[in-house]
Amino acid sequence: MSRDLSLEDGERGPVLDPGPRVASAARSEPRIARGILVALAYAYVGALIVVPVASVLVAAFAAGPSAWWSAVTDPDALAALRLSLEVVAIVVPLNTTFGLAAAWALTKFHFPGQRLLTALIDLPLAVSPVVSGLLFVLLFGAHGWFAPLVTALGLKIIFATPGIVLATVFVTFPLVARELIPVLESQGTELEEAAISLGASGWQLLFRVTLPAAKWGLLYGVVLTTARSLGEFGAVSVVSGHIRGATNTLPLHVEVLYGEYNFGAASAVASLLIGLGLLTLIAKRAIERKRRTS
Repeated sequence: MSRDLSLEDGERGPVLDPGPRVASAARSEPRIARGILVALAYAYVGALIVVPVASVLVAAFAAGPSAWWSAVTDPDALAALRLSLEVVAIVVPLNTTFGLAAAWALTKFHFPGQRLLTALIDLPLAVSPVVSGLLFVLLFGAHGWFAPLVTALGLKIIFATPGIVLATVFVTFPLVARELIPVLESQGTELEEAAISLGASGWQLLFRVTLPAAKWGLLYGVVLTTARSLGEFGAVSVVSGHIRGATNTLPLHVEVLYGEYNFGAASAVASLLIGLGLLTLIAKRAIERKRRTS
């Protein structure tokens, strides 16, 4: 395909669309080059993902299914699983709500400090999870800034479930917002303006106009937040206190078992995390497929 474009001297000339040429050039690459690139990709993924995951699964079932079942139904393992699911149940709705509000504010309005808010949303991505956990210890620990207030209210945050929730909220906060911002930006404001002109209220605008257009981005962010919440280790490790059966999530319980040289049980519990990760991966792929076909 071609189109005419006015030149500086007033002449007109053909301008070719580079898309077909680029695609044709990609297809005309030597087969050996394509084979090498594909082989390198498979080798890299295999060495860093497939082999480690397979080794964990092999170790998990090395002593037989009964040993695996005994490890994953141990009271401490069940307590860790229950705590991990509780954290996910709290963190995902919170970050979905805050992420949606932040994305809507940044894409639909102009206000002072907009760039600062964008930078603050990205801050957890730039800070080490261990440092994130340390921040909450410095704020709510025994000698933290808010220690007198926490003590006066009779609360226990650090080395308890609230601290784990706070640390997980912090490290997963950008995920929903970062998925929604480009979707809402591409959507523009025309639909909202039309709805307002027809008398739509704020809630009607959100649930009947904005969310239906951004639902796949929102669901994608929820899946990513769920996966990160289940697997978070660094920040949670700092604030949990590693109290067995009380403040250990699944990743922390795996570390405890491994530190005790109980490699079979550690692998068995790790296989639970792999299974949960595969479920989130399946959900992610389903959302991507729906996103392309919708």
